Amino acid sequence: MWPMMLALLAGSVDAPGEAFWQAIEPYCGQAFEGRMTRGTEPSDKDFAAQRMVAHIASCSEGEIRIPFHVGEDRSRTWVLTRSDAGVRLKHDHRHEDGSEDRITRYGGDTQDGHDGLSLDFHADAFTTRLIPSAATNIWTLAIAPGEHLAYGLRREQQGRHFRVEFDLSKPVATPPPAWGSEQQ
Repeated sequence: MWPMMLALLAGSVDAPGEAFWQAIEPYCGQAFEGRMTRGTEPSDKDFAAQRMVAHIASCSEGEIRIPFHVGEDRSRTWVLTRSDAGVRLKHDHRHEDGSEDRITRYGGDTQDGHDGLSLDFHADAFTTRLIPSAATNIWTLAIAPGEHLAYGLRREQQGRHFRVEFDLSKPVATPPPAWGSEQQ
């Protein structure tokens, strides 16, 4: 009986994205301050000068929502959902009144080759139609339990790189809800 239970448990962790999902769940409900560790665009300096907080606001079997606050701007939420291929990342952008931004719901899916605690999300067809310049985007979410949660973007052909790391060892006060969160 024990070998069967161990095989079932091992199989569940091997599901695409499952190790990441299990590693982030203990932080659900907590918020963490971050800092930019890489930014190649001139506008990244303005972004980096503001306080950045990731709030792992809700976790369920099929969805994790992480509002990403930059200064007083509460317009961004990363939405992770399970898919047949692994995990899907979508960026939900809202205005202060809760209405959807014109540029929202973009993102992509994991593909083969992720290492469990670091997931790459390749731009999907919806993203390519919505933001043609983002067709080659690869977003990354990576977790080192007890250390950091990282969010990154790379667009290799243009030399575009962006990365923010959130310190998981020091929770901060929970920020106000993301704009439009009651409408989602």
